[in-house]
Amino acid sequence: MLFALPASAQEPVQGGTLTIRINADLRATDGLNRDSNTDTILHHIFETLVGFRDDLSIGPVLAEKWEVSDDGRTYTFTLREGATFHNGDPVTSADVKWNWDRRVAAGEEWFCNPFFDGSQGLKVEAVETPDERTVIFRINEPNALFLAQLANVQCNGWIASPKNAGPDGAWIADSAIGSGSFKLKEWQKGQFVKLERYADYKPLSEKASGLAGDRTAYVDEVNFLIIPDTSAAETALFAGEIDILPNLETSRIEEAKSRGVEVKSTPGLAWTPILIQTSDPLMSDVRMRRAIAHAIDFKQIAEVRTSGLSSFNPSGVAQASAYFDDDFLAWPEYDPAKAQALLAEAGYKGEPIKIQTNTRYQGMYENSVMVQAMLQAAGIRAELEVLDWAAQLDNYLAGKFQIQSFGYSARLDPSQLYGILIGKKEAAPTRQWESDEAYALYLKSTQTTDFEERKAIFKQIHALMAKDVPILGLYYEAVTDAVATGVKGYDVWPADKTRAWGVWKSN
Repeated sequence: MLFALPASAQEPVQGGTLTIRINADLRATDGLNRDSNTDTILHHIFETLVGFRDDLSIGPVLAEKWEVSDDGRTYTFTLREGATFHNGDPVTSADVKWNWDRRVAAGEEWFCNPFFDGSQGLKVEAVETPDERTVIFRINEPNALFLAQLANVQCNGWIASPKNAGPDGAWIADSAIGSGSFKLKEWQKGQFVKLERYADYKPLSEKASGLAGDRTAYVDEVNFLIIPDTSAAETALFAGEIDILPNLETSRIEEAKSRGVEVKSTPGLAWTPILIQTSDPLMSDVRMRRAIAHAIDFKQIAEVRTSGLSSFNPSGVAQASAYFDDDFLAWPEYDPAKAQALLAEAGYKGEPIKIQTNTRYQGMYENSVMVQAMLQAAGIRAELEVLDWAAQLDNYLAGKFQIQSFGYSARLDPSQLYGILIGKKEAAPTRQWESDEAYALYLKSTQTTDFEERKAIFKQIHALMAKDVPILGLYYEAVTDAVATGVKGYDVWPADKTRAWGVWKSN
């Protein structure tokens, strides 16, 4: 039992409401229809077997421990003692298998299926439940990414109560019975998503880190308040109407500090690129893509957009990654004259090139404006196509664009990012780069745990990317969150996922 302490004490205090800004609504609760905001909220309600720690190692969440067989093909997980769903039912190994089978049956709807079905090397051959707290995964061959993919935030491979589904097996709309330290209280679509503390949560003994360890909730409620407009969100922060503003615009950091707001920042893993649809008639010519790359001053865009907190990075290996060195910065240099020569060589006749963007994410919009101006200066008829975010995301999912200003939420291992970039567009329209050679290297990167060998493979992938130019990486967003006075225990981490557990309010 927790007892309230004086506000000046640094020990956690139970109670109160923590208000966190999100810029768009939760898309669904089933884990299939997702985006970054959806991932953030659902990982408060549900728990994966394992999760990434702050240092990007893998730690326990719903599984308190696990063992790996000598041949690297069998993983035996022991579920956390006392873990229950929000309806009081104990979490069992049968629930883990039910969730796994449901996702596999979803096929293409679960975009992480290719990570486990053998099409990218790793295949889960069996999930076994020898007793209520033991679940065994058998895979086809040793794989460096198996645990990381189980922990993959975007996969939403968490364990939900089977009672979220109706008699027909379909997910009940808006149902969200999980085992996390928060449970869904109220969802007013377009306005807010409210969670409340789950009083019967039984935490791990391991210290909280990343999404792993002790996820004890101290506040009674978390209100994810939907404020689409960036300026309105900043006004709400300064007025004391929200407690945490994730992804504070870097240009507003000094003003926030002057108003007594604490700003927490760390290098991040969320990648901001300009997407190129290489199956488009114009964009399919590598000379056009190289011309576009030479026409853009990437360093200037990174400097302007991040106020110097992040620098240009065109690769799938972030500066925050242990694998990074300057070789990953090699890219076609800024050279408008060379761009114009390549345009002439490609036979470009001034056809319009549309850049899809949105105003929901200010960074995406500002990046598209700068890219448009640079392309126009090089003789490319670039036009902005401003859509609402939902429409742009749908176009991304269907591959319906020439160029898009975009952003990928953090992937915590380079193979996870390359794994969603490389592949056949016919099978997965979101794949940006069709290259058999790059795909073979990606698979190789998942099959070894040797650090230097993996780094060398990543360098080979990047060298190919710099040659093919299937995507234009800009920078990795620094994680910069604004935290109101009186909020304690909150911190940022490279994965850029807001965490409300372990946080309390002193006033």
